[in-house]
Amino acid sequence: MITEVLAQALADSFRDLHIEIAATDVQMERPAAREHGDWSSNVALVMSKRLERNPRELATELAKIVESQGLNVIKEIEVAGPGFINFYLSPQWLHDVLIDVLTQGEHNYARPTVGDGASINLEFVSANPTGPLHAGGGRWGAYGDSLARIFRRCGYRTFTEYYVNDRGIQTELFGASLVARRDGGELPEDGYAGEYVAEWAREMPDEAEPVAWGQERALKDVQDSLASMNVTFDHWASEKALVESGAMEEVVDLLRDSGWVDDRDGATWLRTSEFGDEKDRVLIKSDGEPTYFVPDIAYHNQKFDRGELVIDVLGADHHGYVPRMAAAMKMLGHPSDRYEAIIGQNVTLVRNGEEIKLSKRTGTMVEVSELIEAVGPDVARFAYLLQSIDTRQTIDIDVLSSEANENPVYYVQYAHARIAAVSREATNRGISRRPVDAMDVTVLQHERELEILRCLSTLPEIVEFAARDRAPHRVATWIRELAAAFHGFYHDCPVLRSDVAAEIQQARLWLVETARIGFAIGLDLLGITAPEEM
Repeated sequence: MITEVLAQALADSFRDLHIEIAATDVQMERPAAREHGDWSSNVALVMSKRLERNPRELATELAKIVESQGLNVIKEIEVAGPGFINFYLSPQWLHDVLIDVLTQGEHNYARPTVGDGASINLEFVSANPTGPLHAGGGRWGAYGDSLARIFRRCGYRTFTEYYVNDRGIQTELFGASLVARRDGGELPEDGYAGEYVAEWAREMPDEAEPVAWGQERALKDVQDSLASMNVTFDHWASEKALVESGAMEEVVDLLRDSGWVDDRDGATWLRTSEFGDEKDRVLIKSDGEPTYFVPDIAYHNQKFDRGELVIDVLGADHHGYVPRMAAAMKMLGHPSDRYEAIIGQNVTLVRNGEEIKLSKRTGTMVEVSELIEAVGPDVARFAYLLQSIDTRQTIDIDVLSSEANENPVYYVQYAHARIAAVSREATNRGISRRPVDAMDVTVLQHERELEILRCLSTLPEIVEFAARDRAPHRVATWIRELAAAFHGFYHDCPVLRSDVAAEIQQARLWLVETARIGFAIGLDLLGITAPEEM
């Protein structure tokens, strides 16, 4: 990798100054601003304190030594600010990127091995089966599924699941609400209103058991909405089945045997406050009924059988849930770094400049189906992935419905369609690509050509960072950058025009193929398809 070459060059320059430093101790990063070079290092700033040297003077000295090494991959070295060393690279390293992408292809390029076979259990969405999925649930579905794809590409064995809360008072109220709507009776207190309850009640057979039928109907609605966005799960876990298995009693006994359970005030308590929770939590109420916390603990304990690292993607109102669950997992002997919770923020949908506050069908929330119906499942999923999950998101349906460059989804899809159009037109004209080893890659010198390769060069690290930071939006940002690079290339660098020299045409055809590979990887990680015609 180019970063290793540059780090080694800096390490060697230190040795010329009789200072021992390992190449692995030299940090290389991409400058935020393109004009500051392709790569930059702050090693002079870091080492100057230890050496009691002026950092800029040290950086200048190191830069001169690196220049004297005559590395043909380096075009220019610049010392900037208080002592940053910026590297401007020759096109050769980008030509090497082109060969790497083509040689490894979409299956092997940008496939970091940081996971090294470790297993992850990832739970997300897990909405109660009492109605349609709300807009926030759609966001968590897109996020969780894409995060799983990123983990898998990085070498993690990833198991995804959805926890179905198919027992308790809310499911009973939902069943009773269906019966009331079917029979024309009064809704129970705190029952479920909304047009969807009446719709589903009309579907419910007279002989059906209302609670079970209602759960199945609600779950199917959720599954259909998620499946339309290409969101799937390896496992659908049932709370009811877990309780019937005796897992609740087993986990309470384990906690009691470990000395973390107290009986006081007629109830059974778990001393979660000793692990950072704001207070102790009740496990068994004074009437002998377990709280919802007990099956949740049992469920999470079981999830460690399906993954070394357990990750929950939770709703915005779950901040208080995390410390108590983390405490329970520690009490059961699971290392503190093996349980992780990601809190997702809610979504606001805007149409005609105004917020959509309520669904006509539910009367209480905005459904994900409204977004899907308005813009299509691919566009909805991509929109959800444009921002970090921990930020509140506003999605403008009018922008996503437009066929304009202001629409980020259209912008990416149009770039992919242009790639497909180049390939089709080449076939129509009887132009085929010669073998890669017969291509003169050095003819690619135009800045638009190099920018595509520069963008593709970042994909391996983007995928790794997206896994490390739990950040699929980094892939979404990257693919928009690739789209921008390709649109610029398409505008300024003709591929099939008759006056383009044969050598350049062949190189550009292969460059288009590298862009296709980049899009194939990125779109797959985001879980969206792209049209070949628009």
